[in-house]
Amino acid sequence: MRSLIDGFSYPLRAIRFIVRQPMLWRYIVIPIVLNIMIGLILYTTLLWAGFQAIEAFLVGWPLWIEWLIRGLLVIALFLGLGYILVRFGVVLGSPCYSRLSELIEERLRGLVRTASPTAPVSVVHDVLRALLFELKKLLLVLLIGTPTLLLNLIPGVGTLLATGAGIAIGVTITCLDFFDPPLERRRLSFRGKLSFIRRHLPASAGFGLICLGLVSIPFFNLIAVPICITAGTLFFCEHDNLSR
Repeated sequence: MRSLIDGFSYPLRAIRFIVRQPMLWRYIVIPIVLNIMIGLILYTTLLWAGFQAIEAFLVGWPLWIEWLIRGLLVIALFLGLGYILVRFGVVLGSPCYSRLSELIEERLRGLVRTASPTAPVSVVHDVLRALLFELKKLLLVLLIGTPTLLLNLIPGVGTLLATGAGIAIGVTITCLDFFDPPLERRRLSFRGKLSFIRRHLPASAGFGLICLGLVSIPFFNLIAVPICITAGTLFFCEHDNLSR
């Protein structure tokens, strides 16, 4: 239980670490500004288009139905776009986040293992690895997440079991996202990254659960990604000895 609670503490510890390290701020501010700009454009554009479509489709309907559908549209956009922005934000800010993670590890350990030289061939290889990593995460969700939907067919506890399984998958994907910078520098395979998460249970579960909650909050998720990246690097430096 203590280890689980320790995992919950990393985002707060990350904020404290960031505040005390002004040299890191530019690697956080730049992707946050980009995320906010993209988020505002998407939210306002889709809300405007959605409201226009509702007004055109519900001509003559009672006003309360129109406002109910407007409210449902807002909730759906906040939740759906929030998830998309997190996924997009991780990719968009990856150069800054990679450097952020390197500097954090350098401050904590003195030496950092860089991924590879920035030759054109290496850049192409890194892009392919990143795309393959995203594909494997998607396959993991489909192969494990889809069958868990069948748990809803079990009378009584089925829905509870399916919800628990869905949260477990979300926590795993979240851990893969935010542990990835230091793990990728060591060129770990996808199984190796999953093994890191498994080895450090239940602390990694606590970390993934709190970060999943943070990136699920509309608008706050626009600034939560660099906090969670920092938290993931702190977690790695304190829990593993791969680079020692």
